Amino acid sequence: MKKVLFVFLLFVSYFSNCQIYMCKDGMTKFTSEAPLELIKAQSNKTIGVINMSDKNVAFSVNIESFDGFNNGLQKEHFRENYMETQKFENATFKGKIIEDIDLTKSGAYTVRAKGIFNIHGAEKERLVKVKITIKDKEILVETNFEVPLEDHNIKIPKVVNQKIASVITVEVKATLKPKA
Repeated sequence: MKKVLFVFLLFVSYFSNCQIYMCKDGMTKFTSEAPLELIKAQSNKTIGVINMSDKNVAFSVNIESFDGFNNGLQKEHFRENYMETQKFENATFKGKIIEDIDLTKSGAYTVRAKGIFNIHGAEKERLVKVKITIKDKEILVETNFEVPLEDHNIKIPKVVNQKIASVITVEVKATLKPKA
């Protein structure tokens, strides 16, 4: 987690003359709805940054920080066998809001962010629909999207393929505040 925070601080310092908004405690949830089992987990340790002047965005969540699951063994298999967290610690998104909107004005906006989503060491370009609400010097970011496991080289053994969905639903919600 320290390594990710360092990268984010480096990113922020690069844009030090810009208006930067950050969060360290955003929420990321995932749901696997398979024929024989429903699996849900979440992390409240999503970190993120938005540069208001050029609309660059970056978000990261440490895979080890997910809790929930149906039991401890399921959580262990998720970390060790499927996500291989010893090799691939984080899921990240780095991109840019592509709509031409003024992010300095209060209001609610539906925008798209285009960028690179990296999970399990596999990068994929993604176009993600995002709801942004700007109010009282805070930015609320909400999105949900689907992640096909095959796109990120996450292998599910045939013996459990009825218990783990091949496409996972991800939800992110984070409140960002001006960099102090």
